[in-house]
Amino acid sequence: MSSSDQYAVFGNPIRHSKSPEIHAAFAAQSGQDMVYRTHMVEDGLFAESARRFFDNGGKGLNITVPCKVDAFQFADSLSDRARRAGAVNTLAKQEDGTIYGDNTDGAGIVRDMLENLAWEMADRRVLILGAGGAVRGILGPLLVRNPRHIVVANRTVEKARNLAREFSELGEVRGCSYEGLAGSQFDLVINGTSASMMGDLPPLPPELLSETACCYDMMYSAAPTPFMRWAASEAAWAVSDGLGMLVEQAAESFCIWRGIRPNTAPVIEQIRASLNKSTE
Repeated sequence: MSSSDQYAVFGNPIRHSKSPEIHAAFAAQSGQDMVYRTHMVEDGLFAESARRFFDNGGKGLNITVPCKVDAFQFADSLSDRARRAGAVNTLAKQEDGTIYGDNTDGAGIVRDMLENLAWEMADRRVLILGAGGAVRGILGPLLVRNPRHIVVANRTVEKARNLAREFSELGEVRGCSYEGLAGSQFDLVINGTSASMMGDLPPLPPELLSETACCYDMMYSAAPTPFMRWAASEAAWAVSDGLGMLVEQAAESFCIWRGIRPNTAPVIEQIRASLNKSTE
């Protein structure tokens, strides 16, 4: 291994990950001597691969699908937000050799919305589409920002209701089906489903958006996603994809590892430019 500190992102698939480019930019910006690579994890081999990485001197890992629950089980200690999310996207080797697990997804989306996009969160009526691991990771940090209420809508309504019950002590949150949204209006709608990756959209009723509604897709791509196109057609006040969240959650990981918070704005611009270039 190189004498530089070693970091990596584990997942499957992993080939198109933007994390190496993001962390290389953070390292250059802050003068950190580190190397960051991708590593595809075969089914059932996460713990073995992670143990080998840390035993060989690795300092930290980012974790993406489908390994976040494996990372949760692998960690020796957990942050409160990781414990509540039931998933880990950041592992860090401590001075005593133990492995600390955290989840920076919620911090990433909140920071992108509040700092980069200048959207309001307090007293807003929030709708989250989907009830999977991505949504579980953001619910706690969103509720801490004091929205008026959060509704989690999902095709399997019981999954949405169970998730809402788990987080109800943090604020007003309930689960329902997509059909159950009829007649409701929201000020912030977050797409936490993978439908955008499939070129699809959850079945949403008309007149779902308030006059000042913002719409956020946790997915990102060079072209607007189906959810973003729907939001524009419904005259949303503002629309964004999740590229800022990707960079902000990475910055949170970088801060955990290196004790430095990088400047994210130029990195978001850099990754956006490289995305656009890849489609030319």
